[in-house]
Amino acid sequence: MRKENVIVQKTVKFTLSVIDIYKYLKSNKGEFILSKQLMRSASAIGALVHEAQEAESKRDFIHKMTIALKEARETEYWFQIVLEANYINAERIKYANIQLQEILRILTAIVKTSKIN
Repeated sequence: MRKENVIVQKTVKFTLSVIDIYKYLKSNKGEFILSKQLMRSASAIGALVHEAQEAESKRDFIHKMTIALKEARETEYWFQIVLEANYINAERIKYANIQLQEILRILTAIVKTSKIN
């Protein structure tokens, strides 16, 4: 059995939160384009973090985590867009945004620390 990994667990929970937001945007707001972009970038974070766990080298690990960090920044952008376009209110994405900020902090620390060593 694999040792528990905080960033892996957080990205799974975050993706599940974004799935709820995606469903809301599609069914309640009839919004298909922005919601798909949000879902794509948010789910890519976890996929990349999971993939990095089996990296072929330290360089490969850093590369995958760096791309995950970029996807997290993109997700932050899509949150801003759906908010400012009034497709969703801040309260509805509050929990997911808190999760995203935690993920951003962790990924930033991992990437910076890995590049230094």
